[in-house]
This record gives sequence, structure tokens and C-alpha cells, in this order.
Amino acid sequence: MACWGKIRTAAAFGLICCLFPYTPVGAEPAYIGVVRDYVEKLVRPMVEAPVVMKAIEEQNAKFGDVSEMDMRVLDETYRAEVAQGDFQMVKALMAKSISHYLKSKQDDSQGAIIEFFVTDRYGLNVGQSTITTDYWQGDEDKFLKTFALGSQDIYVGRAERDESTQHLETQASFVVTDEKGKPIGTATVTIAIDAL
Repeated sequence: MACWGKIRTAAAFGLICCLFPYTPVGAEPAYIGVVRDYVEKLVRPMVEAPVVMKAIEEQNAKFGDVSEMDMRVLDETYRAEVAQGDFQMVKALMAKSISHYLKSKQDDSQGAIIEFFVTDRYGLNVGQSTITTDYWQGDEDKFLKTFALGSQDIYVGRAERDESTQHLETQASFVVTDEKGKPIGTATVTIAIDAL
């Protein structure tokens, strides 16, 4: 079994090398530019839709000055529900108009978008296209390397092969701003690199 895992890892590495040829030390892998271009041209305009902006603004107003302790409690509750198959928080999130919108955009992406979610200014999910593993993203790179830094860059994570789908995947995240340019939340998409 361990041998089979090594073969799969070697095959995945070989595929990455074929898709994205040798990169000099210090340079970013070629897939990052491709993913950033896709997100900038196609995903960012999706996030600028009124249904997304309104949902983020409403959640920011609802939570006001929520404490980190409250955020952690919400996250732990969500995770426990997912682990136990008791999807009360998930159902409430998935029933929102924004989640239906994000799911439709995922479905329209021809397999390029595997997951699509947006957060408020604290990193708490506002809407999601699928069941995420957690509710609070505020302690993860997708939030810490975008919103927390006040960055307008698109942060692209490391590419990894999903064992269940066999897709070569990465996550891309960026800050969502209102019409005045004020940061109000983040958007994250999990991208199937082989589908781009």
C-alpha cells in the first residue's frame, strides 16, 4: 500500500512537471500565473455582483464587533455539526441567495471551480457553494495573506492532488471591497488546475 502511495505521488509530481515546466529557484510556479489570470478575469467579476456585496455588507452589520471567542465558538459548532452530520448551520448557509448564486457559478465553470465561498471582514463564511470544512477562515492563509495584510493581490496556495477526485487543485483568495474601495470581506475559490 505504501508503495502504491509513492507511485501516485511520483505520478502527480511528473504531471506537475509536464504541465508546469522547471521553475528557477525563487520564481513562482507557472500555474500561479494561470490561476491568477483566471481569477482576475472571471472570478472577481462574479464576486462584484450585487447579491454577493449585499450579503457581505449585511453580515458585517449583523456581527458588528464580534469577539474572537465568539468566532471560535461558531467555528467549533459548525465543525461539530459537519462531523456529526447534523447540518443546521450548513443548511442555513446553503439556503441563502448568495450560496445559490455561488453554486450556479461553480456549476457554470465547466469543472474549473470546485468550491467557492465568501467571508465577511472577520473571515466568517457568508455564502458557500459546497459544504466547507470550517466556518471561520480568519486564522488561515487565505485570510491572513489577503484581508489581514490589506493586500489587493490574489493569494494562490500550493497545488495539491485531491485523492478523491484526482484533480490537481489550488485555492485562490482575494479581498472584496465595496464601491468606495473599503475592504469588506474575502472570496476564495478552489480551482481544478487541469480544467483551466
